[in-house]
Amino acid sequence: MTKDEKGLVGRQVHLPLRRAFLISVKSMRSRLGRSIITAAGIFLGVAFLVSVLTQFQLSAHMKLQPGDPEVMKAQLRAAQNRQLWLAIMSGAVCTVGITNAMLMAVTERFKEIGTMKCLGALDWFVAELFIMEAMMMGLVASFAGWIVGVGSTCLLAGATQGWWLVGTIGMMDMLKLLGSSLIIGTVLTFLATLAPAWRAALMPPVAALRVEV
Repeated sequence: MTKDEKGLVGRQVHLPLRRAFLISVKSMRSRLGRSIITAAGIFLGVAFLVSVLTQFQLSAHMKLQPGDPEVMKAQLRAAQNRQLWLAIMSGAVCTVGITNAMLMAVTERFKEIGTMKCLGALDWFVAELFIMEAMMMGLVASFAGWIVGVGSTCLLAGATQGWWLVGTIGMMDMLKLLGSSLIIGTVLTFLATLAPAWRAALMPPVAALRVEV
């Protein structure tokens, strides 16, 4: 590396974490419509997953109807196995949906990335902005998904099976579901953003500006 190139690297932009956070918030505000659409993919995936997990917990407290106890227990186990399979599949759908949403969110901003790099932004700074922005969207969308997933499932169970069944879910169960939804949504969003964000950050500025999206 020549002396001039070293001087150029030394002048590249590397801002504090707090400043990067403020830039991410401002970026989401300026792109509010697209941010909502991206967050909707995360929200729907988490809501579906939490709904299935809530149904799984409710099924453990369902009362057996009069009849052959062994037959009813077998039917209950079969129902729980179906819900476990649905939980696994909903997790897969959640992962694919979040990955697709974040991939599109990063890809459509290649020109913005090229502009930032032309102004001297480091590769890590560009990736940091996208990852931070994605995790904030993931956290908010996961919380909203938890509310809708638990709320809709409890309302449906109360209307069809009886409100006593909803009362079997304690506060700790709710908090566990909340923690699970926040962790799953945020972690999946983070992992889904890593590859496209780093790929975008490594693009030469001229190549990024030439991308048609």
